[in-house]
Amino acid sequence: MTAAPPVLETPLTKLVGVRHPIVQTGMGWVAGPRLVSATANAGALGMLASATMTVERLRSAVREVKSRTDAPFGVNLRADAGDARERVAVIVEEGVRVASFALAPSRELIAELKDAGVVVIPSIGARRHAEKVAAWGADAVVVQGGEGGGHTGEVATTVLLPQVVDAVDIPVVAAGGFYDGRGLVAALAYGAAGVAMGTRFLLTSDSTVPDAVKARYLSASVKDVTVTTRVDGLPHRMLRTELVAGLEKSGRLTSLARAVRHAAAFRELSGLSWSRLARDGLAMKRGKDLTWSQVLLAANTPMLLKSAMVDGHPDAGVMASGQIAGVIEDLPSCAELVERVMVEAGEVMGRLGGGGWCVRWGMGRGGERGERGPGG
Repeated sequence: MTAAPPVLETPLTKLVGVRHPIVQTGMGWVAGPRLVSATANAGALGMLASATMTVERLRSAVREVKSRTDAPFGVNLRADAGDARERVAVIVEEGVRVASFALAPSRELIAELKDAGVVVIPSIGARRHAEKVAAWGADAVVVQGGEGGGHTGEVATTVLLPQVVDAVDIPVVAAGGFYDGRGLVAALAYGAAGVAMGTRFLLTSDSTVPDAVKARYLSASVKDVTVTTRVDGLPHRMLRTELVAGLEKSGRLTSLARAVRHAAAFRELSGLSWSRLARDGLAMKRGKDLTWSQVLLAANTPMLLKSAMVDGHPDAGVMASGQIAGVIEDLPSCAELVERVMVEAGEVMGRLGGGGWCVRWGMGRGGERGERGPGG
């Protein structure tokens, strides 16, 4: 690098206490202590994925992150999990700075976290969801457009993001399609307070994803990333593989039988009882308005992801992926990645306006969006 990263102070950096307005998302089986601590040490916000951990393992993972870094980090939770309050207790007791959610948490859960001084940042995929959690007291929201990996919607980030920025008075973090400094500047221009990246952090040297799986991502083109509902009944963006093609061709009974096997395997791995799994399934059914068949199919996801992300079998597992996998070509460390993004953002801003920059941007409707000036 030939230039020092610029100072980009935004409502996100002030809210959570990080140096750079970049978030590493909470990817199941991927966002473990090593990746999260490397992200935090690079000056971005790392999010520990807890949905695939037992409560005891979550506490251990949090302590491991704390042993590796003094920087702020967060934990990503499933709001509909039957043991969500136990996980919240771990966050509070261990002094975790941020709690994020893949589904909208309840008003009561938000209040419980905020009373304990924890910053609450739900992820949402529609303007009405952002308005709801903002009214309930969420401190910020992550807005994921259809380009993002994993469970995703149909609206592109470039359409969804400005809708949400105009609708709420809290910081908005843009997700879905971001991997470089140009994207960060674009998100700031839309009024965001920063960007969240999943696939780009998955493809770093600090990620524990096996090399064979990383190689499959790096060899993918943009057209090799697809959306299917055959894994768990919901739109799911992932790499196109023979397994995915087979799932799309399989009949309904075959799919349900596979889901039952995977549910049994996940129950054994997680230590959850069948009654707890049933309660979680009921909560998922209500929260996402699913049929029981779709709830059963959801049992596919954790184990198929584990086959690839942990066991290293790209042909036997699912590889959730954002569309940007098709343009990523290397495996930098988290420190190298964050510095690269920030330096490029500074260069882009320099071309647009000249000089160094200090940015205060992204509060949304009625906030301080748009204030910018030369840095010292």
